[in-house]
Amino acid sequence: MKFSKLVLVAFVSSVFFVSCTDNDDSKETPLGDYDNGALILNQGGFLKGNASVSYLSDDLLVQQNNIFSLVNPTITLGDTAQDIGFNGDLAFIVLNVSNKIEVVNRYTMKHVATIATGLDNPRYVAFSNGKGFVTNWGDGGNVSDDFIAVLNLSNYTVSSKIAVVEGPERIIANNNKLYVAHQGGYGYGNSISVIDGATNAVSAKVSVGDVPNSLEISNGSLYVICGGKPSYAPTETAGSLVKFNISTNTVANALNFAAKTHPSNLDIVDSNVFYTVGSDVYKSTLSATSLPTTPLFTTTPQGVYGVYSFAVHNNKIYVGDAGNYSSNGKVFIYSSTGALEKEYTVGIIPAGFYFN
Repeated sequence: MKFSKLVLVAFVSSVFFVSCTDNDDSKETPLGDYDNGALILNQGGFLKGNASVSYLSDDLLVQQNNIFSLVNPTITLGDTAQDIGFNGDLAFIVLNVSNKIEVVNRYTMKHVATIATGLDNPRYVAFSNGKGFVTNWGDGGNVSDDFIAVLNLSNYTVSSKIAVVEGPERIIANNNKLYVAHQGGYGYGNSISVIDGATNAVSAKVSVGDVPNSLEISNGSLYVICGGKPSYAPTETAGSLVKFNISTNTVANALNFAAKTHPSNLDIVDSNVFYTVGSDVYKSTLSATSLPTTPLFTTTPQGVYGVYSFAVHNNKIYVGDAGNYSSNGKVFIYSSTGALEKEYTVGIIPAGFYFN
C-alpha cells in the first residue's frame, strides 16, 4: 500500500473514529498512530545499517514500513535490530551490531533517548524492579566476558553489569526475578540463570536442555523450548520442552522431541502451547504428557523454509519469513486453524512481533 493511500485510510479512519466516540464513550482514544497493532522489528542486513520497524494494525487493514525513519528522519535506527522491550509507554529497540538501544514512544515512534555506552553485543531486554536488564554476549570468542547490563530508566544509562556464563540470550521477568536463557553464543549452552531484580545478583543457575531459545511464563511456571545441538555440532542432540519450577529453581518436567528435531519460537496463549519446527507450526496444551506428532499446519505453500519469527495474538498466528536474508521479508497471518488470511511485505529479516 502506497503511503498516500495510508494517509487517506488514516484520515478516513480518524474521522470515523471521532464520529463514533462522540456518541459512544466506551471507545478509547488511540495513544498514537501505532496503537492497536503490532510493531514488526526488521533486523536488516548484517553490517548494512538498514534495520527498520514496520506496523500492522490489529484489524489487518493498515500496514506501513519504515515507521521509525518516517517519524525520526534525522536518526538512523542502526545495524542488526535484535529485540524490542516495552516499559510503560516506551519501547527500547536493541541494535546488536550498533551496540546501542534506541528509546522511543511505543505508540508514536517519537525518539526519546539513545543508550550508546556500556553495551557490548546486546541481545534482548526485560524490565524488573524499576530497571532494565539487557543480555550481552561481549566478544563472541571470549567465554568469560558475557554480562547483563542494568539500565537506569531515569537517565537512560547503564548503571552496572552482572557477570554471567557464556551466551545469554532471551530474558524474561516475573515477580522481581529475571530468567536468562544461555543459548551459548557461538557455542552450545544448556542453562537458565536466575537474577534477583532487587540486588542485581545471580541467585541460581540451572541446567535445562541444550540450546534454550524461547521462554514463556504461564500458570506460575517457566516454560523453555530448547532447540538441541544442530546437525553441524560435534554431536547432534534433539530439542525439548522444559517446565521450570520458579519456586524451587528446579526442572519440574521435560518432554523430549524425536531425534534430529530442533524446535523454536515458543508462545503460550491461555493453556495452548505453540512452537515451530522448521516450516511447521505445532499446537499442544500445558497439560499434555506427550508432544504432538502432526503439525497444526505448514507454511511451505507460502514458500517459507524455516519460520524466522512467530507470535500468536487475537486468535491469529503471525509468521515472519526472512526469505533470502537480503531482500525485504514477508509476514503471513493465519487463522487459529492455519488458514492463510493475509500476506505483507515488510523490511529485511522480520525478527519479531510486539503488540501495542
